[in-house]
Amino acid sequence: MSVAPGGRPTFRAAPTRVRVPATSANLGPGFDAFGLALGMYDDVVAQVSDVPGVRVDVHGEGAESVPRDHRHLVAKAMLRAFDALGGRPRGLDLVCANRIPHGRGLGSSAAAIVSGILLARVLYVKQGGERNFVIVDAAMTDLIRPALYDAQHFIWPARLMPGQQPQRRIDQPVPGGVKVDVVGGVCESSDFLAKDRVLPPVARGDLLAVFTAGAYGFVMSSQYNSRPRAAEVLVEGQKWQIVRRRETYDDLLAAER
Repeated sequence: MSVAPGGRPTFRAAPTRVRVPATSANLGPGFDAFGLALGMYDDVVAQVSDVPGVRVDVHGEGAESVPRDHRHLVAKAMLRAFDALGGRPRGLDLVCANRIPHGRGLGSSAAAIVSGILLARVLYVKQGGERNFVIVDAAMTDLIRPALYDAQHFIWPARLMPGQQPQRRIDQPVPGGVKVDVVGGVCESSDFLAKDRVLPPVARGDLLAVFTAGAYGFVMSSQYNSRPRAAEVLVEGQKWQIVRRRETYDDLLAAER
C-alpha cells in the first residue's frame, strides 16, 4: 500500500504476514517472557482483494468463538487504519492462526473459560425502530469490555431447549433466531453486552449466560449509577458456594462521611 501526498491510498494485492507474540496482557512481563521463550506466536496473513467485503479464516485456539467478518478484532483494527489513511480496499482476506485465543493470555485463559460466566436475567424484550432489544439486569458496570473496546462475548440462554446446543461461535447459525442488542439498564448509549447478535427467542425472566467473563468481570466492575456489585459464586460440578457476597446499598455509602 502507498499513499501519495494529499491522495487516496493505492493497494497492492500481495499477501502480508505478521507474527504477533502470544503474550499475556493480564499477568505482566513474567508471563510475556514465558510466552516468547516458548516461541508462542499468533500468525496473521492479510491480503487485499477485488471481491467486496471482509473474510476471516481462523485456525487454532479460540477459533470457534470469534467473528469471521468485519467484526473480527484484527479486521476492525486494519479497517480503522485504512480509514485513517484515507480509504479502504474493495475487499480484505485474513488468515489467522492462533496459539493463544485473541483477547486472552497465558494466565487468563483458564480463568476466563473455567469460571467466567456472567448470569443476566431478562427484564424486557422490546422493539425500537428496526432494532430488537433484550434488556437485562446486568450492565456495563458488571462487564465493561463490550462498551470499552467492543469485545465480543458469546451469549446464550442458560436453560438449553431441545436443539439449542450452542457451538460457542458468535456467528453460528440459529434456526428461528432473532437478531438483537443485549443491553443493560444504565442510562448510557454504550451500555450493551452485545449488538446485532442472533439468539434463540427469549422472554422476560429468562437467564442469559455471558461467557469468558471470569478474568474481566468483577475486577473491572464499578458502582457507577449506584449499582451494587454482583455476587461471585464458585461452582464445581453440582456443588456451589458464594465466595463474595452481593453488595448492598449500605456498601455504596460505607465510605461516605
